[in-house]
Amino acid sequence: MNFSQLLKQTRLRFGQNPIEVLGADQLTGEIPMDLFLAEEHTDRYLALSSGGDSDRGLLTGMIGGTIILLCCGMSVFLLPGGKWSALAMLWGLGLPFFLIPFSWETLRPLPLPVVFNRRTREVYFEKNGTLYHTPWDDIQAIAGEFMMVGPQMGGMRCASLEVLMHRFEHPQEQILVSLGLPMGKTLPLQKSLWEYIRAYMNNGPWFDKDGRHSESDAYVKSLQSARLKRTDWHKHTLEKIRKDKAESQGKNYLSGLDAAMLLFEILFYPMNWVHEFTNSVARRRPRQSWPEVVQERLRPDGPTTRLIDLERDRELAV
Repeated sequence: MNFSQLLKQTRLRFGQNPIEVLGADQLTGEIPMDLFLAEEHTDRYLALSSGGDSDRGLLTGMIGGTIILLCCGMSVFLLPGGKWSALAMLWGLGLPFFLIPFSWETLRPLPLPVVFNRRTREVYFEKNGTLYHTPWDDIQAIAGEFMMVGPQMGGMRCASLEVLMHRFEHPQEQILVSLGLPMGKTLPLQKSLWEYIRAYMNNGPWFDKDGRHSESDAYVKSLQSARLKRTDWHKHTLEKIRKDKAESQGKNYLSGLDAAMLLFEILFYPMNWVHEFTNSVARRRPRQSWPEVVQERLRPDGPTTRLIDLERDRELAV
């Protein structure tokens, strides 16, 4: 199946919703942003989360946070009465309920990211032990917007960004690889992600807010520092309350919505902390390795031949 056929199928999938075809040299007019997907941004390669990594630890956070709140709340009633044995039993029963999901989520390896290699100017992706790739200069991507409708959330506009790749040594097997999850994204946001990738591959490794080459990594670092941790949500709300207080000179500055948000953020802090802790432990564990042909090309002194060149050489040899 060629790209024209895939594009036709994609247009049928999106219906009347807007869709755009993107390329390596095609400007989008958007400001480059990584949408918090960049795991590694080095002078040799850019690794983007393949999706779902941020959810690792969510189950442990929900269970662990609930156990912490329950045990702390019960401790308030048990400690004054000197019921130490009951308190120890309570925490002892809660510990296994935390350790089981924690072990399950941290011992399972995280999926490999989508890697953009500047040295060889190609892209790698792994799925179920199968290697896919595409040369950057000939890359073909599709960005499309659609609406998700549900009984609880109503309508939510989403947008996907997909890159066409083929299986290593099996060019007839092609897939569209999604760069990040589409939920909550818009078409301009996905085009901003593409502009970030374009700036890195064409003008990088460092660039400014217009995507032009820069000797400084200041803009990239500013995007990374903008990431707000779950455990910092209450700090953001407190900062907003302080700002409202200063603007109103201390009179009627606290709204009911801000007070409710701050209360919920404090109550959910244990769950968010356990979530982040579990996620960080899972990320520190070694992932499955890339095939050797990819590993050697990610090294600073590795070969600069592309995987597509290897495929062509083997075809000629046959």
